[in-house]
Amino acid sequence: MLRKFIRPLLHIACAAPAIWLIYQNWLWLNFLPHELTANPIEYNTDFTGDWTIRFLLITLTVTPLAKLTKWRLLKYRRALGLYAFLYGLLHFLNYMVLDYFFDWALIIEDIFKRPAITFGMLAFTLLIPLAVTSFKFMVKKLGKNWQKLHRAIYVITICAVIHNYMMVKADVLIPVIHAMILTSLLGYRVYLNYNKRKIRLKKQTA
Repeated sequence: MLRKFIRPLLHIACAAPAIWLIYQNWLWLNFLPHELTANPIEYNTDFTGDWTIRFLLITLTVTPLAKLTKWRLLKYRRALGLYAFLYGLLHFLNYMVLDYFFDWALIIEDIFKRPAITFGMLAFTLLIPLAVTSFKFMVKKLGKNWQKLHRAIYVITICAVIHNYMMVKADVLIPVIHAMILTSLLGYRVYLNYNKRKIRLKKQTA
């Protein structure tokens, strides 16, 4: 009975930060007290960027957590990845619309001149095909290639964390925490792959 409510509750929890941000922006636009600080545009950018990275890290956490706890969590991984794309899209739109007002010449110049923006744009660009192929019919259509394609999430998350660190001017605590979590998750996967190779070698030599 409880299982029926897990997916709806997951969607509510994942959408909550976006709903809260939309509400705060509504307050700001109506000249009402809000939580967007003295620089709402910068706050929007930082907020959506942080949540993009959080959802990327949560998505990467699903597999090791499922293996350690034996919980059936893998069925929620694609939904979490799509929320990472949603917040990444909001982050990109904030940059494109509010920061540069669709000035593509300046945007392209910014991408090539500032390494931080280069890493961020690379992460978002690579995230698009993952989001497009996250639906069931695409999983069936791609077959084994689907899993190969979605391994790009490792590169995406690394680029996003680097972008996050390079964009912060003063307090780097949050980007460092993100980097530490990512390092732990990647380290765990290296450990699992090493163990798999050891088992294969033992079987071959047995």
